Amino acid sequence: MRDLFESAAEASSESDPLPDRMRPTTLDEVVGQQHLLGKGKLLRRLLEADRVPSLVLWGPPGTGKTTIARIVARMTKAHFESLSAVLSGVADLRKVLAEAKRRRSQHQERTILFVDEIHRWSKSQQDALLDAVERGVVTLIGATTENPSFELNAALLSRARVFVLKSITDDNLLTLLQRALLDKVRGLGNSGVQADDEALQVIAKGSYGDARRALTVLDIAVKDALLLADGGAPEQLSSEMAEESLQHRALLYDKAGDAHYGVISGFIKSMRGSDPDAALYYLARMLESGEDPRFLLRRMVIFASEDVGNADPMALVVATSALSAYELVGLPEGVLPMTQAATYLATAPKSNAVLTGYGAARKAVKTHGPLSVPKKLLNPTTGLTKSMSHGKAYRYPHDLGGLAPGETYLPEDLVGETYYRPSGRGHEQVIAERLKTWRNLQAPEQEAAQAHPHQKNRTGK
Repeated sequence: MRDLFESAAEASSESDPLPDRMRPTTLDEVVGQQHLLGKGKLLRRLLEADRVPSLVLWGPPGTGKTTIARIVARMTKAHFESLSAVLSGVADLRKVLAEAKRRRSQHQERTILFVDEIHRWSKSQQDALLDAVERGVVTLIGATTENPSFELNAALLSRARVFVLKSITDDNLLTLLQRALLDKVRGLGNSGVQADDEALQVIAKGSYGDARRALTVLDIAVKDALLLADGGAPEQLSSEMAEESLQHRALLYDKAGDAHYGVISGFIKSMRGSDPDAALYYLARMLESGEDPRFLLRRMVIFASEDVGNADPMALVVATSALSAYELVGLPEGVLPMTQAATYLATAPKSNAVLTGYGAARKAVKTHGPLSVPKKLLNPTTGLTKSMSHGKAYRYPHDLGGLAPGETYLPEDLVGETYYRPSGRGHEQVIAERLKTWRNLQAPEQEAAQAHPHQKNRTGK
């Protein structure tokens, strides 16, 4: 297996991909991540002092995780080893750790181990590394695109410092693209192809903060320009040519990864925040990236109760109807009922009273256990149950105009508790007024119940 850092000691070849040829070899060449690598910043100070602790580099693809590791390999006086979690298993790791122990005992030499895509290792594979990190056999540098809190063992994560890399800004990507076009040693400076700012801006904007993607697209565009020249003067790289080189790009959206949870969170929070434009953006982004429409529809059905509830009872009807409509027509037309549902939910009045109401009732059940149902609410189905006063004194609301004033239905120890609290927004304003009237009518019996001896341990609200 070719070592990840073999090329760091070799001269780059024109046959190597442009991102590899242009990879920074010093901290000063790194573009972006100034919050970590700027003058005086902690990570830079640690690297320059060759005092690298075990750390995890977490960030989107193409933001410099492997680049930083390669720079460490050049700068450190420690022995440097690297493994790819995709290509290496426990046997490879144990071999590296055995050599690290030998170097430490025989030569007092430190070992820094870089594990690329460390989130791809299972928990048991990570466990094989834990003891070596804990005892200082190796200093770990892990790189991951996924949230380490979810993907790494808690014990391993507690022994490493997490540094978060950010997507590279369009301005920084422009700098990288211009550098690659001008560089005659590692870049495209000998191609003769020039590009206007608009073309480079198209590539930068379409690369979504990924330097590797930006340089790959530039390489494709330049090669296309040379083909069009057919031996003559190279073409000027235009924005149209840049767009054509970008046309096969894929949106950054891993349905099993951290980006998935980030985008769906943006979708839900946009609807909750009553922003239909943002909700539609995230909806389109997920659908265009291949997300299962049923997953999104299920989330909207949940949202209709959790975040709208009785503030607009039609919200649940719209969401479930959108699910039925999608099952009927499928894609592409199915995006229309989905869009209708998303915009309806985003613009509906909001209430989480359904969620908080169930939560409060659930807490009462867990706190008080299975309290007895009042006898008056039990059906007197046999002579024995009649003799036990089941159903006695029960007042039928329909015989009293729809409400039995002063009647109570909760178990005796809970009379007076309130679990459902309408928000007063949308239709819940009507419900709130109705409940206020009804609860006032219940007050006399509730006050009597509060004076009952069984009420001494009540936790009223």
